[in-house]
Amino acid sequence: MQAFDLLLLAFKGITIASLPIALVYVGRAPGDRLRRLAWVTAFLTFDLIVFGGFTRLTDSGLGCPDWPGCYAKANPFMAAHDIHDAETAMPFGPVTMSKAWIEMIHRYLAMAVGVLIVTMLVVSIRRRRRRRREATTDRSFPVMTAGLLGLVVLQGAFGAWTVTQKLQPIFVTTHLLLGLALLALLIRHGLELDGRAGVDGGRGLRLLSSTGLAVLVVQIALGGWVSANYAVLACTDFPKCQGVWLPPMDFENGFHLWRDLGRTADGGYLSVAALTAIHWVHRSFAIVVLLTVGLLAWRARSIGGLKGPAGVLAGLLGLQFVSGLVNVVFAWPLIAAVLHNAGAAGLLATVIVINYRLPRTHHPSSVVRFDATTSPPSLSTVGRTPG
Repeated sequence: MQAFDLLLLAFKGITIASLPIALVYVGRAPGDRLRRLAWVTAFLTFDLIVFGGFTRLTDSGLGCPDWPGCYAKANPFMAAHDIHDAETAMPFGPVTMSKAWIEMIHRYLAMAVGVLIVTMLVVSIRRRRRRRREATTDRSFPVMTAGLLGLVVLQGAFGAWTVTQKLQPIFVTTHLLLGLALLALLIRHGLELDGRAGVDGGRGLRLLSSTGLAVLVVQIALGGWVSANYAVLACTDFPKCQGVWLPPMDFENGFHLWRDLGRTADGGYLSVAALTAIHWVHRSFAIVVLLTVGLLAWRARSIGGLKGPAGVLAGLLGLQFVSGLVNVVFAWPLIAAVLHNAGAAGLLATVIVINYRLPRTHHPSSVVRFDATTSPPSLSTVGRTPG
């Protein structure tokens, strides 16, 4: 890309990020800006993940077959001639004007997240310096924000490889997982900056919350593998698959990580049995997630400080079951597929909140004990960081 196109591309990301940055800075005390930046960035990252799912589900991942621009231009309008030629050569191919715009909007959002994280790092460093001079408690964590910046750069690299490697499943799935890791760390950072006290739910609930997080991450990875391999429609009935409980399956080729989309490792076409194995494992492991995360929601509802997250967790778990079922029975409608993707991100975010609120090590002054009859304290009285 030429320098002008790169600058124009960067300008678009900065422009999108400028609105949330302005909302954070207008009329806000300096001590509250980093916290609000963390939450605004987490919100935009969630939107980016959902829109990334929409990009994949509309087959727009190769709408612009190069990176970071579109045919080395900053937007599809400027690349209209190349897009028209590609669409004329392959009318039902991956490149159309609408797909190009979907792909580029996804990239603009990703750049905006990067700009917000750079802003967080700058604010964090300045805040730490100021608080050191004032000898006050420091919750700025520039090391954390620097790590977030490194993660978003890595995420961008996998986004580039996803395009240049022609949607190779391992790159698509890793790109999704890195995006969710970024969301999880941003939420964790925002919660830390909130400064709220933890709750003592007991060792059993802490272990259950960690287990719930682990099985959820595995299931999201399996779901990403299903989507990256377009294996959703390998089973079109429920609860059986292809009319039987155990259909013919090829696990070796289905779960071979390093291969091209739709191909086996030796270059042959991926069989229906391989796609069935991918779908069946994701569907079967959903039972483990339903039991584990459902039990976590049920146990957490009796803890005063976790009633809200527990209710959200139960609702999202129900949404995931319904949207997953609709995807199978109604042949993968776009709205249900996008909701399923958003629900996975929502489940991860909620389980992260519950895990954070159940600290592994703590001081008595930083933990509030609840039982089933205790009402949670208000936000204005518990663990708030002044200024």
